[in-house]
Amino acid sequence: MSQANNQEAVDNKTNWQKNIILFLGSQTISLLGSSLVQFAIFWYITLTTQSGVMMTIYIICGFIPTFFLSPFAGVWADRFNRKMLIMAADALIAGATLILAILFFMGYDDVWLLFVIAAIRAAGTGIQAPAVGAILPQIVPEDKLTKVNGINGSIQAAVNLVSPMVSAVLFTVTSMEAIFLIDVITASIAIFILAVLLNIPVHAKALQKQTAGYFRDLQQGFNYIKNHSFLKKFFTFFAFFFVLIAPAAFLTPLQVARSFGSDVWRLTAIEIAFSIGMILGGVIIASWGGFKNKIHTMTLGSLLFGACTFALGIIPVFAVYLLFMGITGIAIPFFNTPSTVLLQEKVEEEYLGRIFGVFAMISTSMMPLGMLVFGPISDAIKIEWLLMGTGILLFLQSFFLLCSKTLLEAGREAQGRNGTGIV
Repeated sequence: MSQANNQEAVDNKTNWQKNIILFLGSQTISLLGSSLVQFAIFWYITLTTQSGVMMTIYIICGFIPTFFLSPFAGVWADRFNRKMLIMAADALIAGATLILAILFFMGYDDVWLLFVIAAIRAAGTGIQAPAVGAILPQIVPEDKLTKVNGINGSIQAAVNLVSPMVSAVLFTVTSMEAIFLIDVITASIAIFILAVLLNIPVHAKALQKQTAGYFRDLQQGFNYIKNHSFLKKFFTFFAFFFVLIAPAAFLTPLQVARSFGSDVWRLTAIEIAFSIGMILGGVIIASWGGFKNKIHTMTLGSLLFGACTFALGIIPVFAVYLLFMGITGIAIPFFNTPSTVLLQEKVEEEYLGRIFGVFAMISTSMMPLGMLVFGPISDAIKIEWLLMGTGILLFLQSFFLLCSKTLLEAGREAQGRNGTGIV
């Protein structure tokens, strides 16, 4: 990196508070528009087709592109300007949504068009996620990463809380085309903020001439994971964790409908309770910072999640059920925030994109794969039993974190990429 770029990076870290406000502001605006459209499409397909098959196709279109694209997008996040990648992903999603709005205005409203847009939006997410995860350490001092990631988690939870309500209002008072245009406008605002107001220096690897082939870079990313015991154990734990949380993530609305009643307000209440819990959890982790050893904070989150999942399977009173759903939401930032910060601190900058690409691939695929097992089983046995069983397994799995010397060593107060590096 040249002396000018070095100075630019120093100035960037000095003005990190202004930069992170602009960056998180742009991402929040973009996320809000995307969430409004996502819920509107979901309800449109539900009301128009009333078909479980159609909903399944929509869900598949929404995660398959992210799963397959994430590792490749990780390479792009390491080889190219990460800010430009984020802008390109927003532009891709906004452009496709604009075309869809025009088609709806013209009277072409076939359901298959929504499947196509779901796949394009998923591809945009697959490109964007590794770049966002990798770009934060460029603009945030290392000792502030936990706080910023916690705040970001609370913001996302807040968007998830208000989006269904706002989208429901829009769905009843305006047309689908108008909702699509809202997403185009919010994406355009986000792109403007990144392009004009936010200056992020290009990371070192993107400034270098790329001598290795593309697939060679991809292979190096997988070799990096293979050669570092921390990452192997970390990703293995995450894969099992995401499979086991599938019943709590996907089957609780069905459980509530079967056990407490199919009133719409009940289904809305569990979403609100969970989102409020996530907001509180993000605020707590941002202000507290967690234990000195990040693995201990992750263990606390995993233990809470396992205990609450078990509780959701045995509680007969809906008000108490909502309380534990809220605590489950609180547990999520206790787990997600330190795990994200660990990767940001421990992985060398030139590999961050590829590692976050694999991380996104695991996080987007394991829960749907878990549903391939738990979904059919839920029609044969009570969902309560599945929650109790997975809750016990999640609780027991948490102790794997405490028993792994490699993970505990990695979780200690990190010296980061400029210190001892990854173990």
